[in-house]
Amino acid sequence: MLKRAFQIFFVLLGGTLGFLYIPDIIKLFEINVPFNEIKTRILGFVVGALILFFLIAWFLDTIISWLRLGEEFILKLPVTDFFFGLMGMILGLIIANLLSNSIENIPVVKFIGPISLSIFLGYFGFRLGFKKRDELISIFSLSKFNKDRVTKKDNLPKYEHKILDTSVIIDGRIADICKTGFIDGIIVIPSFVLEELQHIADSSDTLKRNRGRRGLDILNKIQKDLDINVIIYEGDFDEIQEVDSKLVKLAKVLEGKVVTNDYNLNKVCELQGVPVLNINDLSNAVKPVVLPGEELNVQVIKDGKEHNQGIAYLDDGTMIVVEGGRDFIGHHIDVLVTSVLQTSAGRMIFAKPKLLEKAL
Repeated sequence: MLKRAFQIFFVLLGGTLGFLYIPDIIKLFEINVPFNEIKTRILGFVVGALILFFLIAWFLDTIISWLRLGEEFILKLPVTDFFFGLMGMILGLIIANLLSNSIENIPVVKFIGPISLSIFLGYFGFRLGFKKRDELISIFSLSKFNKDRVTKKDNLPKYEHKILDTSVIIDGRIADICKTGFIDGIIVIPSFVLEELQHIADSSDTLKRNRGRRGLDILNKIQKDLDINVIIYEGDFDEIQEVDSKLVKLAKVLEGKVVTNDYNLNKVCELQGVPVLNINDLSNAVKPVVLPGEELNVQVIKDGKEHNQGIAYLDDGTMIVVEGGRDFIGHHIDVLVTSVLQTSAGRMIFAKPKLLEKAL
């Protein structure tokens, strides 16, 4: 049916062109024909229709296949993507029209220039609008959010966006930190992070499934129970596969900060100049300061890696290596701090029993 419709269209197109221009071509070459003008134009219609019909027969299947591919592409395209691509194409055609007016007096260029500009800038505008849809969505949605806030309260400061990654949501401490007010501004939860959380919550592995469900519970707590601004960022970056890379891209778009406890994501953000808030760094920063020579009362839990060592822990989880503490496993003893070591994994304290210090 489509092929037949195209054949009829091209026959009518060829006939129309023949009707309009073939008599002029005959006059231009001074060809004598035994017909009056009306019959000549009818003959031109028939000749033009036949020429275009046979000419297009070689390429009709290719044209139809291209159209079907284009139709499938448009049908699969999300409405927002098509809308922004269409807006970009319209903008490109407007620019092409303005540029065409400036070159209309150039003899040769004025014939092919407008068409070339319209094709190039129209296509370029569509691709630009399609590729930059996420940035445009974020600008419109978040600017509207801030505008609504300003209409409700006067003289509000500009809010900074804190973008949560999957690891910090599953960790759970972010809810308590938000509750204390140490994180202000707007909490941004990307949709691709929600999708990753849902995949984890649907995992066949029990541990992963429990972690994913805890992450979803934490998000519900942040949204419903805490007095903090939370928005769901609906955009995505289809050209980027990794979630961490999408977070870095989103932070650049929103000019916000990534909140994480992932060491590798922390380093990537630092390399790309994206501000990052690491929950582990905050946890280490608020741990009580212990200086060499201080006295602590701890319970030795287990033996250490080295000979005659014992391991104890503070309430905040800081590990204490007790030299000569193996004999005191299961007992509370007083120890003296000998040194403190700060590593990327956290803080480690070295100590020795006070009883041994007195004996010496």
